[in-house]
Amino acid sequence: MDRDTATADTQTADAQAAKTPSADVRRRLPRTDAVLADPRLAGAARRLGRALVKSEVVRALQRARAGEIPPESVADTAAGALPPTAGGLRPVVNATGVLLHTNLGRAPLSRAAREAVDAACGPTDVELDLATGARSRRGASALDALREAVPHAEAAHVVGNGAAALVLAATALAAGREIVVSRGEMVEIGDGFRLPDLLVSTGARLREVGTTNRTSAEDYAAAIGPDTGFVLKVHPSNFRITGFTRSASVAELARICPPGVPVVADIGSGLLRPEPVLPNEPDASGWLRAGASLVTASGDKLLGGPQCGLLLGRADLVRRLARHPLARALRVDKLTLAALEATVRGPATPVHTMLHAGVEGLRARAERLAAELRGADVEARAVDSEAAVGGGGAPGVTLPSAAVSLPEEYAGPLRTGEPAVLGRVEGGRCLIDLRTVPPERDADVAEAVRRAAKAAANGPGEE
Repeated sequence: MDRDTATADTQTADAQAAKTPSADVRRRLPRTDAVLADPRLAGAARRLGRALVKSEVVRALQRARAGEIPPESVADTAAGALPPTAGGLRPVVNATGVLLHTNLGRAPLSRAAREAVDAACGPTDVELDLATGARSRRGASALDALREAVPHAEAAHVVGNGAAALVLAATALAAGREIVVSRGEMVEIGDGFRLPDLLVSTGARLREVGTTNRTSAEDYAAAIGPDTGFVLKVHPSNFRITGFTRSASVAELARICPPGVPVVADIGSGLLRPEPVLPNEPDASGWLRAGASLVTASGDKLLGGPQCGLLLGRADLVRRLARHPLARALRVDKLTLAALEATVRGPATPVHTMLHAGVEGLRARAERLAAELRGADVEARAVDSEAAVGGGGAPGVTLPSAAVSLPEEYAGPLRTGEPAVLGRVEGGRCLIDLRTVPPERDADVAEAVRRAAKAAANGPGEE
């Protein structure tokens, strides 16, 4: 055997020995059932499920065999690795400055909505009249709340999301017929879903009128005929066209539509009433008052509720939609109805609070947080910033805000830390925009930044 071969064999043997636990380590390794009997892990098994807890115990034992942790810390390591819930979704502190962040689930629910969901988790009277014991209208109290909030709506119906609301309207009112719509309102609603494709999938035909930048009421009137199912007005809530433009208002469309041709109006962003901070955003009350027969909207945008689609308007049309066979496939569950009603009836939502936060208060918070972090040797400073509505609402509208500016390399550790904090990288800095951070989370953000600073200083792969 030559020297090179002997050396290679020795290195292989050393590597195999390094992977093989010593006899002492093997003797000290606890049994899986003994670790699972630890009170912390036994309690977690009842809360999270035994399979999930056992998988963390096995993982900790493997680390002990590999010499990464001492055998005595297996239970501690497994307990520390357990998730807060049996679900895979991780809570995130939204510090992006985007109020309705689609990737973060859009509107955060109010405490009232969360409590309503918790109360509705068990058996509930979602479709039962407790006074008579007979079957009742599904989600009656939530529908009543919507009608009370939008007095111009004779009736209301709720489906899975805003796109589902349009699909139900198109299927029930225009399948095999024409929908008259402006070319300037043929929007893409996100993730590649385009309104024309959505509507055509229902069996309706699109009758496009006008041009990208200019469409008049006369264009619609010339296209309306015996085959028209309805006229569609879409608020282009995720883009703006400026310059030489014209569009027909709901009131104009209501005037030119003959009897039997309803005006269906999609406001998109979900305002039930006018919002002074966003004067150019349409609301359901305003468009119904202007003459819309039916208004569709999303519940998880500016309304600040759960993901759902709202249909508000004439009682005969809403009844027709609600009785259509497709309505069964698109209906929402009791948890959505509970959260929606609590959102509509309850106190100000987090979205409303973020929208109305005063910039001076945000600046004061940013200064305090930056000073606290500098005291912990973190390079931080308070800066002015601009927040956005997001979620396909109020395109081009910015909200004055304040942020804590951090080194760009903090973004990754913040995103993967506990709690997960998602800021935005801008101009080579990581900004923690406080308009979208509840004040009660400032201390959590400060601790997360301190940990991120330590992780960034240690480098990748180090604690």
